[in-house]
Amino acid sequence: MSKIYQIGAYLIEQLHRHGVEHVFGIPGDYVLGFYDLMSRSDLVEVINTCDEQGAGFAADAYARIKGLGAVCITYGVGGLKVTNTTAQAFAEKSPVIIISGAPGVREQEKNPLLHHKFRDFGSQKKIFDEFTVASTVLDDPSIALQEIDRVIHAALKHKRPVYIELPRDMVSKEGNHAHEHLPSDTKSDQGTLKEAVAEAAAIINEAKRPVILAGVEVHRFGLQNALLRLAEKTGIPVASTILAKSVIPDNLPCSLGIYEGATGLAELTDFVEKSDCIVFLGTFLTDLNLGIYTAKIDATESIYATSEKLTIHHHSYENILFPDFLHGLIEADINLRQMEHPVPAKPQPFVALAKTEITIKRLFERLNAFITAADIVIADVGDALFGANDLYMHKATNFLSPAYYASLGFAVPAAIGTHYANPALRPIVLVGDGAFQMTGMELSTIARYGINAIVILLNNEGYSTERPMLDGPFNDVHPWQYCKLPDVLGAGKSFLVKTEQDLDTALAEARAHSTGFSLVEVKIGKNDRSPALNRLTSHLGKEVR
Repeated sequence: MSKIYQIGAYLIEQLHRHGVEHVFGIPGDYVLGFYDLMSRSDLVEVINTCDEQGAGFAADAYARIKGLGAVCITYGVGGLKVTNTTAQAFAEKSPVIIISGAPGVREQEKNPLLHHKFRDFGSQKKIFDEFTVASTVLDDPSIALQEIDRVIHAALKHKRPVYIELPRDMVSKEGNHAHEHLPSDTKSDQGTLKEAVAEAAAIINEAKRPVILAGVEVHRFGLQNALLRLAEKTGIPVASTILAKSVIPDNLPCSLGIYEGATGLAELTDFVEKSDCIVFLGTFLTDLNLGIYTAKIDATESIYATSEKLTIHHHSYENILFPDFLHGLIEADINLRQMEHPVPAKPQPFVALAKTEITIKRLFERLNAFITAADIVIADVGDALFGANDLYMHKATNFLSPAYYASLGFAVPAAIGTHYANPALRPIVLVGDGAFQMTGMELSTIARYGINAIVILLNNEGYSTERPMLDGPFNDVHPWQYCKLPDVLGAGKSFLVKTEQDLDTALAEARAHSTGFSLVEVKIGKNDRSPALNRLTSHLGKEVR
């Protein structure tokens, strides 16, 4: 006999069933009943953030590591504040479940002017339809449970966000008594898969210098170990895009580092672009991934495989799942070869120069020697990201960034999500002062839950990415006394860094402080930028003048 479920309880069970043990969000009256249900459940834990956008970013980061995340907010004022984070999750293929409370079904009769309503009661779902792969309103108990299954399966299949709207009078309603959870049955067409793998293997075997360019979908589908097996079996070296940084550790013999077109390191760029067979695996050909389209590579003359498309030269294949294709390559008869290739530069010992002002270049040299395999680096947009391109990653999936959608404000709240997704990793947050002023309030959440993040705040008085493109007073931000935030929050430690010796001391003390957060404010010259950011903005600037 089938188990009888209330709609809210079934949703919680399915979250847990698919690995979601923490739900991030802000309560509101339309979702209080579901919050109460979650708080009394032993299957999920509610993590309250300061703001809905912070919750959305935290859920996004959680999903990137765990494979699925969830944010829960109220209708209208809460839902619309996570549209930005949902758009990022869609663009960068992060499977986040957006759960929004809503006025009760009976409350909506005759279309009354209820608080938080902005047009009609269906408007919020219509908005989320634009950047989710599945959406539903659980207003019909007879199909609510199967709708929950449908949208969660869609999130897992496409690795993109989905939307579930839960009217408050449906939380405790019983669903269809005959419902049984059905697993997703999506499969590859085996004949087509066999043909595609055979063609790809033949082209690779004919090539003299094949290269794998690994993308973000290797992260999202949990295929890092599979990629490594392919590289080890074939001897083909692996480069990754900036969005996929840390897809494999930098200390492996097959690792090339980050490919960024003309904005990247010349030796690596030359090696990739002279390859006679580039195997794109889960790679998005975005402007930032391709060095603002300075890349000299032709996907139409390559093997290009993602979850959405598989082309081999000018042949297209349908009904093949990306993980199946990658595993098919591992099993294929591909020749093992020995190839000399560039390797990522290893961290060098850092010797602080007394009374010498810190620079971006020296900051990242010091961080390179500071980061360990027990850390996860979370980089916000700007020099926090582009200066971090050359950081040496010791383990797979130990680097997160919004390197395609490029939304400022991701990193600090993302530290919350990464902590709960993998508490064994210590979050190292790299964030500029402009991005920090957007979501830095989530330090309060970090303090509340005792998360031992180390936040490296690059204080260069504004938006350093934009200054070399087109400068003006619009790129300035108000100067905060960031180091006083622990006094305001009643938790954490802070350090003000002006010299290399200051930085050495601050990082050592921050590492030793494991019972709460550390905020390391690094005073950087207003016009001091990393070589990577200078290369990037020289190309971007041509588009805005």
